[in-house]
Amino acid sequence: MNINDKLAALQFNKSNESHLVVDNDICMRCSEKPCLFICPAQVYNWDEKKCLMNIRYENCLECGACKIACSKKNISWRYPDVEYGVKFKNG
Repeated sequence: MNINDKLAALQFNKSNESHLVVDNDICMRCSEKPCLFICPAQVYNWDEKKCLMNIRYENCLECGACKIACSKKNISWRYPDVEYGVKFKNG
């Protein structure tokens, strides 16, 4: 089973509020943008035309890799509120 098959098997309970916040001005000055590559669920997407970081927080696996990888310390990351976020299944 590949990573995309595993990700498709997860369930998410989407909150109306993001638990991931970035400062787009800092993202704009970041040449590496490691968040685009470190996230296994491809939550982050840089819009070159708008100079804007799009965050698909509803797909977040809550692993925290993005916060660790961000050399600018620009990702404000917290767990989603109770009853929201990813639901892992055993097996």
